[in-house]
Amino acid sequence: MNEPDWRAFARMALEEDRAHNDVTTDLLGDDASRRVTGRFIAEGEFVVVGLPMIRAVFAELGDVDVTTGRCVEGDWVEAGDVIATAVGAARNLLGGERVALNYLQRLSGIATETRQALQYVAGFETAIVDTRKTTPGLRALEKYAVRVAGGVNHRFSLEDAVLWKDNHWALLAASGRKLVDVLASAPGNVPVQVEVEREDQLRVVIDAGVRFVLLDNQSPETIARWARALGPNVTIEASGGITAENARAYAEAGVHRISMGTLTHSVAAVPITFAVDV
Repeated sequence: MNEPDWRAFARMALEEDRAHNDVTTDLLGDDASRRVTGRFIAEGEFVVVGLPMIRAVFAELGDVDVTTGRCVEGDWVEAGDVIATAVGAARNLLGGERVALNYLQRLSGIATETRQALQYVAGFETAIVDTRKTTPGLRALEKYAVRVAGGVNHRFSLEDAVLWKDNHWALLAASGRKLVDVLASAPGNVPVQVEVEREDQLRVVIDAGVRFVLLDNQSPETIARWARALGPNVTIEASGGITAENARAYAEAGVHRISMGTLTHSVAAVPITFAVDV
């Protein structure tokens, strides 16, 4: 995966916020140009991700120096830790603080959720994997946060891999065709993964020689049984209602990967404040 275009994301959000037309800060007149120091301060414990966005936001606004001290991307921070310091015109600091915070808080929340899930499966060779259940327009950033925390990215878009799911099974049944014949025409340069939700689908997948399966919405006990039927040469991913708290049971069932929509689609923003010293 490529590095996100931080400046492009910063420009988009600053335009949305009309950062160059802050009618409140403009009331300060000449004092809005006064050079001040602002600090991004953690108000809880979490994995911090998004430091490049702070630099990008203030680079777009201009005349702001950003330093992160000893804090680096992916660090675990505690309440009171200074994540980054920005020095520049008050107008620019106040114009960019909310955009920087919005990105930083969300990406750090995703990273923290990912890191916690990894802690639950510690000791197993089980990867924690994200999904396409991301915020529209922010997928590159959200998948970046998963990677920084130690997780693995699933396909970025529909063209990156074949993922045969429940609706594809339904369309296949209506067509009267066989799975093995359909998969034979898959592009040779992309992975092929088939989702299995029922015992009869499992049999079809085994007969078709599929080597990468997604066992969806199954209990750890069922997955352990199906894993034995699939054999040691098949990569097994589990999904469906899996959270950091129950991930270990799925790792114990013998899966190689656990995909979790909760990493991105409903994660809570972490608490960070921005305070200006005058």
